[in-house]
Amino acid sequence: MRETITIGKDLTVRRLGFGAMRITGPDVWGPPADVPAALALVRRAVELGVTFIDTADSYGPGTSEELLAEALHPYPDNLLIATKAGQSRPSRAEWIPLGRPEYLRQQAELSLRRLRLDCLDLFQLHRIDPKVPLADQIGAARQLQDEGKIRHFGLSQVSVAEIEVVREHIEVVSVQNLYNLTRRDDEDVLDYCEREGIAFIPWLPVAGGGHASATGPLAEVAAELGATRAQVSLAWLLHRSPVMLPIPGTSSIAHLEENVAAADLCLTDEQFERLLRC
Repeated sequence: MRETITIGKDLTVRRLGFGAMRITGPDVWGPPADVPAALALVRRAVELGVTFIDTADSYGPGTSEELLAEALHPYPDNLLIATKAGQSRPSRAEWIPLGRPEYLRQQAELSLRRLRLDCLDLFQLHRIDPKVPLADQIGAARQLQDEGKIRHFGLSQVSVAEIEVVREHIEVVSVQNLYNLTRRDDEDVLDYCEREGIAFIPWLPVAGGGHASATGPLAEVAAELGATRAQVSLAWLLHRSPVMLPIPGTSSIAHLEENVAAADLCLTDEQFERLLRC
């Protein structure tokens, strides 16, 4: 199994990353109760070999980016921190797409400041705003790219048709959609990304629910491999496609270490197929 993936033809990272949403406070709002523990968690991820960290301006808002910079700046040369904009947080309970070009440009500038960077290696549109012409949203990204503020551009929660429209105006190097062992509605998007060499970043890569019970295919394969059910879920994703880049998040160092170890699991083709019955 390929251990790395190259994003945008020039940024090579390990195929199991870290999602930095849960280092914030409850409801992804404000700082965590234990800031030193959050900083230690992020540093431990890098110690374990993680080279891709995913965050967003809306996580906190801003808190996740600030904590990443506090924990890791100056950054290791091989570390890619990807961020997102386009999902506003007017209150703790609200996530509202906001794609006005002036807003996207402002949020990119704030992300640069919080992350202490001169250029964002991967800037992703968190959601397409249906109230703003798509050309205006992509135009903001193109302008940021022309100014050297972002290197590469990605999308989140999009269809194949939307990716194709966007690619008429700007190169798309990543797509971040909901996908896991039991929620595979976007198989067509994943297959498209694989054909086109676009990194596919599944959010919520380890799902809860009945499939994670002590019985069934997931439990069987976990017992056969001497692994946890969460580890098998991640191993299944890595087996599914060479463009897959899972970003499991956690606020626990123990769970982080468990997740990272999933990259060393090797499923047989029979085990992979059996897990499709979850």
